Amino acid sequence: MSHLGTPPTQALPSTSSASPPSLRVDFVSDIVCPWCAIGLHALLQAAKQEGIALDWHMQPFELHPDMGPQGEEILAYLGRKYRLSPEQLAQNQAAIAQRGAELGFHFGERTHTYNSFAAHRLLHWLQEEGSSAQQLALKQALLTAYFTHGENPGDHALLLRLVSELGLDTARAQAVLESDEYTDAIRQRQAYYQQLGIQSVPAAIVERRYLLQGGQPVEVFANALREIAAKKAQETAQQANQG
Repeated sequence: MSHLGTPPTQALPSTSSASPPSLRVDFVSDIVCPWCAIGLHALLQAAKQEGIALDWHMQPFELHPDMGPQGEEILAYLGRKYRLSPEQLAQNQAAIAQRGAELGFHFGERTHTYNSFAAHRLLHWLQEEGSSAQQLALKQALLTAYFTHGENPGDHALLLRLVSELGLDTARAQAVLESDEYTDAIRQRQAYYQQLGIQSVPAAIVERRYLLQGGQPVEVFANALREIAAKKAQETAQQANQG
């Protein structure tokens, strides 16, 4: 766990003393990043274990920003990008599948990897006009669609289907997808986090100050969240005493 600068986002709502501890999480990730799926589910389990509520803010990061809408064959692309042999890729995929299974997330067969920009625009739409819970639900649906079922997260038909299944406003989502709405906002957010030094994902920025990176084990995340929640409670108590 390390310290980081403050993302340009809104403050957490105040909570009563009877409420469970609540921590803001700016989760910088990509839909086509397997370790992002692992990191998200590990954080969810850690928060549940510690009785901590997480206020999710999904932030964009593109692994394949220059990829076309039809995607590319995944083994050939990853082998070329990371200079890995087929045997190394198979070992990596097996390790990822095992970690996912331990967290209750199934990595199915995938033949292609895709550009995720359209999906990031919908997540940003929910950040602007929806709720933390809606962002999390769409993020989880996108991860399942891609990693479990091998679907294209850049396909507008898929995106609208997921929006509909979640009971969200499909007409508004379609309007976003058919325009360039939030395009500049996504580019600005990506540039901002890169300027903070985030070059790999997932990166979870907790309370705008603490950086948790990668797909760590649940206990590692649980210990970090517990420590951050205790610090926040101590700071809140000190401020109350001073007031």
